[in-house]
Amino acid sequence: MDKERYERGWEKLRQIHGEEGERFIENVKSVAPDLARFIVEFGFGDVYSRPGLDIKTREIVTVAALTALGNAQPQLKVHIQAALNVGCSHEEMVEVMTQLAVYAGFPAALNGIGLVKQVFEDVDKKRT
Repeated sequence: MDKERYERGWEKLRQIHGEEGERFIENVKSVAPDLARFIVEFGFGDVYSRPGLDIKTREIVTVAALTALGNAQPQLKVHIQAALNVGCSHEEMVEVMTQLAVYAGFPAALNGIGLVKQVFEDVDKKRT
């Protein structure tokens, strides 16, 4: 294991997903330790840590891609929350889904907006 990649990835994961991301990786690690390591090293240590896009833009791109896929609802929900964690606004998340109606279709956009609504409600519950 490349310790530097792993540490860089772990820090980026914490920045984006916080404690929930840490728990997710530990859960994956309990079943598939290599997969957990790949996620941290490659996904976060290599890709998310690249200088070409800021973290907010990376999360908007991720939300758009997962929405367009249409078959990754649990991951989409996590990344909508991550987008909010790194500075995206509620309005931006709604606009992403509206934009995707044109390119990914209304079903994908409507499924996405349903998850956006759930995340907004979860955030509101945590505040109270």
